Amino acid sequence: MSTAAEPLPAAAILRSPGYWVTVGRRFRRDPVAVIAALVVLALILMAVFAPWLAPHDPLQGMTLRRLKPPGTEGFPLGTDELGRDMLSRLIFGARISLFMGIVPVFVALAVGAAIGIVSGYAGGWTNTILMRTMDVFFAFPSVLLAVALAGALGPGIFNGMLALILVFIPPIARVAESVTTGVRTRDFVEAARASGAGALLIIRKHVLGNVLGPIFVYAMSLIAVSMILASGLSFLGLGVKPPQPDWGLMLNTLRTAMYSQPLLCALPGVMIFITSISFNIMTDGLRSAMDIKA
Repeated sequence: MSTAAEPLPAAAILRSPGYWVTVGRRFRRDPVAVIAALVVLALILMAVFAPWLAPHDPLQGMTLRRLKPPGTEGFPLGTDELGRDMLSRLIFGARISLFMGIVPVFVALAVGAAIGIVSGYAGGWTNTILMRTMDVFFAFPSVLLAVALAGALGPGIFNGMLALILVFIPPIARVAESVTTGVRTRDFVEAARASGAGALLIIRKHVLGNVLGPIFVYAMSLIAVSMILASGLSFLGLGVKPPQPDWGLMLNTLRTAMYSQPLLCALPGVMIFITSISFNIMTDGLRSAMDIKA
């Protein structure tokens, strides 16, 4: 009688799940991160469907109904200093606030990642020139740099976004350079280089797949910072211009009613806080899920 083990049937062979499938499973095991992700999704959907969700025109006001407290009939969250519905302005404000928080980070991600990857892979004088140029921006605090750039460019959504892009490019480039420098000396990169592959082919085939994940997670962590900076620029009059609904601008215009209707003044700040903390918690959960070694 043969003692050889019987071969396993094909159905019994367990296939190892892919990397992103594993990341998704680990992320779903973190209930706090999942709740934060659902909050972010709800805010994005609220911004997209704002015209259908807002009960009133966010730009139409009436002097006779100004500074109505929350709970007023027809105005669940009250009205602002010009008699405009607060709920409608908060809903529409999510559009501009999220737009100015997310778009600058992703534009800076594309530019900063390209600079950092090229610098980290090339090394030598290329690395020195590019990274020393980025270090110039690190000499200034991000808030001060954003205010200075926005003040030099002038108020407006486009100029505010440009200022934020310039603020976020250096830190993303620094992270990309650090990660790429570590991957550049790995065995598979050395083998590809020894086989005669060009630099662009090696970066595209071997480097990008190993560095984009950490760079992307770091960029996601900057969205909350971007939203706070964008709101700060609007509060100072360097971002969104009236009468457009923006949470930071609403904080500025409602500060005169701080003592008569303090709850109204707090509502835009609460929205900024909820959005920022949700992005932070979601990013932390994603970072932990991607750390498979842990």
